[in-house]
Amino acid sequence: MNNLRGIYTIWYRDLLRFWHDKMRLIGSLTFPLLFLFIFGSGLSARMGLLGPGIDFTRFIFPGIIGMTVLMSSFMAGVSVVWDREFGFLKEVLVAPISRTCVAVGKTLGAATVALLQGMLILLFAPLIGVSFSMWTVLALLPLMFLLAASMGSFGILLATRIRTMEAFQAVMQMLMFPMVFLSGAFFPVQGLPTWMNILVKLNPATYGIDPIRQVALGTQADSPFSLILFGHTMSIWDDVMILALFGLVTTVLAIWSFSNQE
Repeated sequence: MNNLRGIYTIWYRDLLRFWHDKMRLIGSLTFPLLFLFIFGSGLSARMGLLGPGIDFTRFIFPGIIGMTVLMSSFMAGVSVVWDREFGFLKEVLVAPISRTCVAVGKTLGAATVALLQGMLILLFAPLIGVSFSMWTVLALLPLMFLLAASMGSFGILLATRIRTMEAFQAVMQMLMFPMVFLSGAFFPVQGLPTWMNILVKLNPATYGIDPIRQVALGTQADSPFSLILFGHTMSIWDDVMILALFGLVTTVLAIWSFSNQE
């Protein structure tokens, strides 16, 4: 019971910090909306149709959702580094709960905050002429949460091994932006140069963006936006399994890392 209460407390604390930090909320929306309206609406006429009935704005919108979720959850590691620098993490680690609960609580907190931010981006869909049915939105939510939890556990794993805020920010930028741009969020993943195709397939974020786009666009197996791995066209469930495996591995490693914290 203490462990469950500990998970809930850590999760709830992250939500409260997000809710009371209005500038963080505004900033987290401004960046993806700039991409959406400048790159999406601005370049849509020049890009033309990328597929049957799908212009660049409609294509990029699922990528913007995935980017928002990825960046928000990945940055959750900042709170771990912050808590360490101010001594709060030491108090948490000596509390009468297992350190597994600390890692799980931080991951769930990061995933929930990222999911909320992704849902806010969905509200802007009508402003750019994109519409989703209620069933599509309901199908998107678990995919967004899986991406958030996987990237959140990865960010927290990194944060457990980094001691200063400056170092974490440098590592975050070094990893996060390449992951976003090589995930297929802004361009189709077919017909890429060999070197870029390899990087895209090695990028775990690719398997979070692809199912979100498949659901949002309702694409079929022969779609020009399909992700092909070793000659196999990836279905939503294929993507989910790979991303879930990545999330499981990073969560286990984050738990192990927390268990070795002093």
